[in-house]
Amino acid sequence: MQTSRRPQRLALQIQQEISTMLFRNVKDRRIGMVTVTGVDLSPDLRHARVYVSCMGTDQDRAASLQALNHAAGWIRHELGQRIRMKFLPEVVFFTDSSLEYGERIDRLLDEIKEQ
Repeated sequence: MQTSRRPQRLALQIQQEISTMLFRNVKDRRIGMVTVTGVDLSPDLRHARVYVSCMGTDQDRAASLQALNHAAGWIRHELGQRIRMKFLPEVVFFTDSSLEYGERIDRLLDEIKEQ
C-alpha cells in the first residue's frame, strides 16, 4: 500500500510560504529573528503545526511565539491567497526545541568523553 505524498508536499509548500511572509510582510516588532523549521500537517489536512526557532532570551521567544499565534489568522488568509486548497488548515505555532536538545546531548557526550 502506497501512502500519499500530498501532505508532505503541502507541508513543505506551507513552510516556504510562511517563511517568505515572515521575512517580507510581517511588521510586528515582537516577532524577532524567527526561522520556520518544519510543518506537520494532519492526515486530513485540516491542522498545521508550524515549528519555529527563535533567537533571543526566553522572554523574546515567548513574545515571538505569542505574536505569531496572534497573527495566525492573517497568515492563514495569506496562505489562501498563495496556495490553492479546498480547505485551509488551522495554523498553530510551536517552539522547535530540537537545537537546544541537540546541544544538550553534545555537551553530555563531551562530559562522558572527559571522564
